[in-house]
Amino acid sequence: MLNTPRGLLGGFIVVHLVFLIFAAFLSLRGEAFSDTFIYRDWAMAGFNDANLSGGPSPWVYPILALIPMAIAGAAGPGPFFFLWVLMTTLLNGWALLKLTERGRNTDAIPAGWWWLAFTFLMGWLGFARVDGLTAPLVLVALAYGVGRPFIASVLLAIGTWVKVWPAAVMLALFAVVKNRVVVVLAGLATSAAVVALAAALGSVSKLLNFLTQQGDRGMQLEATFTTPWLWLSVLNVDGSRMYMNTDINSMQVDGPGTATMSVLMQPLLILAALVVAGMTFWALHNGKQHKVAGGVDRTELLLAGALALAAAFVVFNKVGSPQFMVWLGPAVAVGLAHSWREWRVPAVMLIAIAVATYFIYPLFYDALSHNNPWMALVLTIRNVLLVVLFLWSVRRVYLLGRKTPASAPALKES
Repeated sequence: MLNTPRGLLGGFIVVHLVFLIFAAFLSLRGEAFSDTFIYRDWAMAGFNDANLSGGPSPWVYPILALIPMAIAGAAGPGPFFFLWVLMTTLLNGWALLKLTERGRNTDAIPAGWWWLAFTFLMGWLGFARVDGLTAPLVLVALAYGVGRPFIASVLLAIGTWVKVWPAAVMLALFAVVKNRVVVVLAGLATSAAVVALAAALGSVSKLLNFLTQQGDRGMQLEATFTTPWLWLSVLNVDGSRMYMNTDINSMQVDGPGTATMSVLMQPLLILAALVVAGMTFWALHNGKQHKVAGGVDRTELLLAGALALAAAFVVFNKVGSPQFMVWLGPAVAVGLAHSWREWRVPAVMLIAIAVATYFIYPLFYDALSHNNPWMALVLTIRNVLLVVLFLWSVRRVYLLGRKTPASAPALKES
């Protein structure tokens, strides 16, 4: 019964009613939750040029993020949080419909259940953050994939102008499609519309501020590369410490070498993304040599490349915000729908990552930020799993590129 379209629909309703009811309860009291307090302040301040520069707190998102904030704030501050959760629910519903082809693809039903479980475990990190709006957009884009690259590219471009990370998936799509011009044109057309919106708001000069807004921040507590300094702080070695950066409301770690590592993280992230993208190009080209085998499976390569690049954006990021785990879900969900057997390993790992993240935030973040060794251990395990997931996806890209037909020698492309 559960493994049917009707059962999946029931699961979707139950999971999302939990969040909608809680959001309605808080909204009736005139409250918001987590980052939606900041989003509501921005919306109520009117999104004028001065407020995008400063306002209630510094604006750190690409400009399209103001659209869902404006929609949620259209009826005033009271229902803001409920409307935000409702928008997330509708986008999640769209993603689930596309993932299962409106229930017609019964083989994708288990993947739909996995997506629901992951969504529930991530909780308010998905429902009260911008990331929760972009994740279903990316899932739908990956479901369209190489078959409908223009639609996929438009969705990814929109997502990138809401929160930067979908650009990683766009890079994977560009690497694997036959007609890359379509991907470029879709991205340019969407970006042109964004520039027009910025011009209408009088904010063209601020359009790319989100790229530099966080450049001076240090190593965030939860970031993967912060793990050594996390333990130096827990063990009180060489004056290492955790502290709150009040300017951006972020818990950071300070110790020997953290300033240097903070500077190195941006080029490391760019290098990692370029290496993974290069591997994806190589895998496609090498697969074309095997004409007897039909070449590499472009959809599988897209999904593996998308996960590898999204994971690189998490692992090599000096910002380790817990909502970043949401970025990893779409590729795994579509991967499970494409081949459950091939994708069950990263699916299990990501569920474990989601559970560990839930313990880190919201349950015991205060203990973690006060040098609790047990929570430092949980965070360390979570970060190790992130590295393993990244390595799994990179290995998957590599294996797809080196596959040879079992019954015939490889042929060169003419």
